[in-house]
Amino acid sequence: MGEAALSARSSHYRPRSPQTSQYYQCIEDNFETFERVYDERFSRQYGFFRPFVKDVMYRYLDCGDLHRGFARIRCPDCGHEQLLAFSCKRRHFCPSCHQKRVVEFGEWLCMEVVKKVPHRHVVFSIPKILRRYFLYDRSLLSDLSRCAWETLKTLYQCVSGEENAAPGAVIAIQTFGDLLRFNPHCHVLVSDGCFYETGSFKVAPPPDRKGLEKLFRSKVLNLLLAKGKITPGTITLLDSWKHTGFTVFCGERIYPNDDTAMENLARYIIRASFSQERMTYLRNEATVVYKAKKGRETKTFDACEWLAAMCSHIPNQGEQMVRYYGYYSNVCRGKRQKEKTDDAIPCIIKTDAASPARRRSWASLIQKIYEVDPLTCPQCKGAMKIISFIEQAEV
Repeated sequence: MGEAALSARSSHYRPRSPQTSQYYQCIEDNFETFERVYDERFSRQYGFFRPFVKDVMYRYLDCGDLHRGFARIRCPDCGHEQLLAFSCKRRHFCPSCHQKRVVEFGEWLCMEVVKKVPHRHVVFSIPKILRRYFLYDRSLLSDLSRCAWETLKTLYQCVSGEENAAPGAVIAIQTFGDLLRFNPHCHVLVSDGCFYETGSFKVAPPPDRKGLEKLFRSKVLNLLLAKGKITPGTITLLDSWKHTGFTVFCGERIYPNDDTAMENLARYIIRASFSQERMTYLRNEATVVYKAKKGRETKTFDACEWLAAMCSHIPNQGEQMVRYYGYYSNVCRGKRQKEKTDDAIPCIIKTDAASPARRRSWASLIQKIYEVDPLTCPQCKGAMKIISFIEQAEV
């Protein structure tokens, strides 16, 4: 993270300058042309131009710009003042805002949702021939998440021998693959066993990956058939293939006290769809060269093509990309909190009830990401306070 590295070298917070990045320059130079040519060049490949995407792009261009509004903060001890620019808070498009979301989510999930029991990372993927249905109809992504959950729930209940027992799962939907290809798949952080009505937890044996693949395949194909997206002929075609393209990855068991692994995994499953560090914007040629994750492959896009690929991964306004199931569902968590039974897992490890159950403030998140605190006075190291918000351009 280039901006983070620069900020971390100083002893106090320095406002970022997104306007200097190649990523920002590419969007600023080309977004109007992109909007104008989208229907002609990209609608066939990516579907219609979503109005919300335009809003995301405009808001990103204003993010971190003092001319677009800011908060005045003052140190009550020495009187030092400085300005903090407003942020856009847009997912999978603004690198800074999305990274703050990632850090916040990782910490919140480990503090308030998952329990001190073994977990696994499981990934469910679908074949290329089916991916376009999820691109053109994003409502199917929630159904894909449900298919992954029902597959895992069936497996864990079978090995537990109890219908009333259930695992807890957090499922994050990702739509991107390497080089920004549209590749919808589900990342699952699942308890490696079942919770019982008594509050106890029983660890499961290693999961049957092939069995998971078969069950997941059946559920997805039945879903698409019921939705009218595919025909029985499509299923017959897939049956004729040696490798159907449905895959399930099962990671190693993560043990209860490995907090670092859990938080890193929580961040990973909602990571951004792209990396600024892997892109090079050739301004004079209006092209973007993007490196694959492992650096062995590159792809050259014209600038509008790059933006079309990027925008295909922007969630709709209010679209839920992370879902909670079983013991970790909102209903079950709310019930346990109401009954004040959410602390202990008697058969494994009791949750640390002394841990503060709260979200990190914006300032705390910045401190964790950049190793500096934006509300620490650079003059006297006192705690600065917000004294006003400025939005009028003429101020």
